[in-house]
Amino acid sequence: MIGIFLTGALVIGGLLFLNRNTFVNYSLLIVYLVLLWILGIYEYNHLNVSQFVFFKPDSLGILLLLTICVVSIPAFYHSFRYLSRRNEDSRTRGLFFAAMVFFITACAMSYLAAHIAVIWIFVELTTLSASTLIYHHRNIRALEGVWKYVFICAISITFIYVGILFLSLSLKQAGLEDMSFDTLYQNSNNLNPFWLKLAFLFIFTGFTAKIGLVPMYTAGIDAKDKAPGPAGALLSGVLMNVGFVGIYRVYAVIAHTPLRQWADTIILIAALLSVFVATVYMTRIKNIKRMFAYSSIEHMGLVMLGLAAGGIGVYAAILHLILHTFVKSSLFFQYNQIYRIYQSKSIYDVGNYFKYNKAGAIVILLGFISATAMPPSGLFVSEFLIFQSLFEAHHIVILLVVLILLTMIIWGFGSNIFKLLFTPPVGLNENELPRISPWESLSQYILLALAVYLAYNPPATFVTLIQDAVKLVP
Repeated sequence: MIGIFLTGALVIGGLLFLNRNTFVNYSLLIVYLVLLWILGIYEYNHLNVSQFVFFKPDSLGILLLLTICVVSIPAFYHSFRYLSRRNEDSRTRGLFFAAMVFFITACAMSYLAAHIAVIWIFVELTTLSASTLIYHHRNIRALEGVWKYVFICAISITFIYVGILFLSLSLKQAGLEDMSFDTLYQNSNNLNPFWLKLAFLFIFTGFTAKIGLVPMYTAGIDAKDKAPGPAGALLSGVLMNVGFVGIYRVYAVIAHTPLRQWADTIILIAALLSVFVATVYMTRIKNIKRMFAYSSIEHMGLVMLGLAAGGIGVYAAILHLILHTFVKSSLFFQYNQIYRIYQSKSIYDVGNYFKYNKAGAIVILLGFISATAMPPSGLFVSEFLIFQSLFEAHHIVILLVVLILLTMIIWGFGSNIFKLLFTPPVGLNENELPRISPWESLSQYILLALAVYLAYNPPATFVTLIQDAVKLVP
């Protein structure tokens, strides 16, 4: 099925780029979504079955694949709305959708890859396709954003490649050449500790550009700010999940060795610094999209804290990752409506959103509650479990510091959100404001409700998949 999907995605992406007929383009997108969902269902029914040599759908891969299946539907819909309002020409529209198809395909294949080198290949493809999405506006700011993104990601890819080379050196002690994850898990105790340390350090650093952690978090901030809203939703959700998969699978190798405590220390430092950086910027930032982007940095820091703490924290980290994808995507989808009204992303130019778009304003309010993990947010459950894992692991000081930082984030985030929702804007001509249909916010309500449902009343299958994914880490 993976071979069929890759072939279909390549053909559909090529036709989207070459074709100029609007109806054909949208028909191709529907076919791609159907193909994506068929892949998700097929892989779920063939769990842990090796396919196409280098792919094996395990529980973690299936969870994230189904997540991208869900998010892709509103992503294409809001992209259609966005492009139609801007009266984009057929060539630009085809290029945008082709890039989105290749981007989603690369992310999906990264989730299912059973070989570190294959993940590396598809991660590079996410960089190339994402750069096209970021540069869509084709202005000087978009050009600046895409060059920053490509430059930092090129460095990160190099780090991952060097890490893979070190990992291959660690295999020599065990007399192995196969770098599939199954082989690495089975022979983890036979790997050379020195080369394994270096491999983890380089691979972890490289993937921080995708997941959005210190030190390479800056790549994603500019990318989400300059990209159109629907593309920003994918960059803030499914792409960050790619970074987590890369780190998690290599961490699962080192977790079977005496080096686990050392790796946990590295992760804790990067995670704590990430939450700190997010706090500094979110208490000062006045750009709405960058505020959403730095919120993602905060959440990825929390995810990695749960992973490093171990125990229930690993379960909470995966749950938090999935819920965050739905919550943050809803906020980025809603951003397009905000920009249509105010024609600005600055918090100084917006206000009284409840008056101009009630349905959208409720999305922003619920999104704020969800993103800050206040009950009944689904993220409240996963964050509580992460805090519990930090307490049980005796990281009391880290827990207290994180709680203080999160309190400051809530204050900074909340002051901007309530300015957007309730404070009257300055110099806004209300007679020229566009009318926005409440139905355009439906997808955001569904995503936010899904995050609550999966947290408070998760299906047994969903829980089982997370528990199986947790088993990779002893």
